[in-house]
Parts: sequence; structure tokens; C-alpha cells
Amino acid sequence: MSVETTGTRATRILGVICLTATAAVALLALALTPEDVIQGDSVRIMYVHVPSAWMAYVSFFVTFVGSVAYLWKRTRSEAWDRIAGASAEIGVLFTALALVTGMAWGKLTWGVYWTWDARLTTTALLFVLFLGYLTLRRLPAAPEVRARRSAIAGIVAFVDVPIVHQSVEWWRTLHQDATVLRRDLDAQIEGLMLFTLFAAMITMTLVYVWMVIHRMRVAVLEDAIERRGLELAIAERRDEIAPLVEGALS
Repeated sequence: MSVETTGTRATRILGVICLTATAAVALLALALTPEDVIQGDSVRIMYVHVPSAWMAYVSFFVTFVGSVAYLWKRTRSEAWDRIAGASAEIGVLFTALALVTGMAWGKLTWGVYWTWDARLTTTALLFVLFLGYLTLRRLPAAPEVRARRSAIAGIVAFVDVPIVHQSVEWWRTLHQDATVLRRDLDAQIEGLMLFTLFAAMITMTLVYVWMVIHRMRVAVLEDAIERRGLELAIAERRDEIAPLVEGALS
């Protein structure tokens, strides 16, 4: 059995686990967990919103690590560049999901979809920063130049992540404080609600891993196609120049 076949089988198994876990979490979140005393059924948005925001942090942290590893000569490798790019793409998706679900939750809780709250504003900025990072990765350039400037941009953009996380403590904000990851370790929810939230976070983590693996495979194919295209362009150019050189030498 080849490594490629084993890898494909492993990712298929992971995909099945992700689907099963997602279905289980959906059942728990939509049907089995109780309503919140204050927020009622709107609290069910939490089971998507909180894990999405958490996975955005994780995704961009991986981009940060991959960027640092690429810039460091001892660990410089195309693999780190691919990991950074793949994780950033998925992080942007999770950030968009966090923003959309947050807006829906805000409409039900505050009466408006959007307000220039510190948490919302810094999260929107994070979304724009990494969109810019992804745009930078698509600009024409030599692979090494593109990877290097993307790594620098990824490190700079990551600076906003701790700002987003600490925004509810640094500024007066409508956004509620941390529900689970509190300094006093006193979670504001418990029982089945807490279990469902953790299950949702684990499920999204598995989905993230599955998506990164597949995005990495696509990146390898894209690089191969780019190299092949460059080789063909060089070969065509040589064919064009060859008759001129032969004519000059004859």
C-alpha cells in the first residue's frame, strides 16, 4: 500500500468523523440543550459563533508560525509557506462565519446587526488584513519573493489577533466577556450547554485539520502546474532563439 493511498484513506476517515461529529453537535445544539434564561433560543448561535472565532485564532496562529518558520533560514521550506497560506484561507472563512453569526446574535440581543463595538471592529479589521494577505499571495512574483513577502505580511496581520481577544477587557464594549476561557476559570455555562460548546469546538478543529490537508494538496498541484508552465515557457523561448543563434554562427 502506497503512502498516497494511506493518506487518502486517512483523510476519508477523518471526513466521515467530521460529518458524524457535526451532525451530533447540530442535534445537541438545536434540540437537546436548554434555552438560556436571559437570551432564550438565540443562545444557540453560540455553538457556531464561539468555535468559529476560536478557530480563526488558531488558523491565523498557524499562519504566524508557518511564516516565522519560512523566514528562519534553518527551517525555510516551501511546506511552511503552503501551510501558512492554506491556514490563512481557512481562517478567513472562519472569521467570516464568526462575523455573520455575531451580527445575527447582535440583532437578536442588541437590536442591530452592526455597531462599531471594539470587538466587532477589530474582528472586521482582522478579516480585511488577512484578505489582503491572501491577495498578496496571488500577485505575480518569483516563488521565493512571493513566499517571503507573504510571510512578513502574515506576521504583521497576526498582531491584530491578541488585540481582538483582549478588546473586551481593554475597552468598554457591548460584547460580553469571555464565557469559558476566563481568568478566574469560572465558566458562565455548565452542564449540557458547556459539553455541547466544547464538542462544537473539537468538531470545528477536526474540520479545520481536514480542510488544511486538502488545501495543502491543492497547493502542491498548483505549484507543480506553475513550474510546468515556467518550464514550457523557457523551452518555447529557447526554440525561438535557437534559429537566430544558429544563423549567427553559420
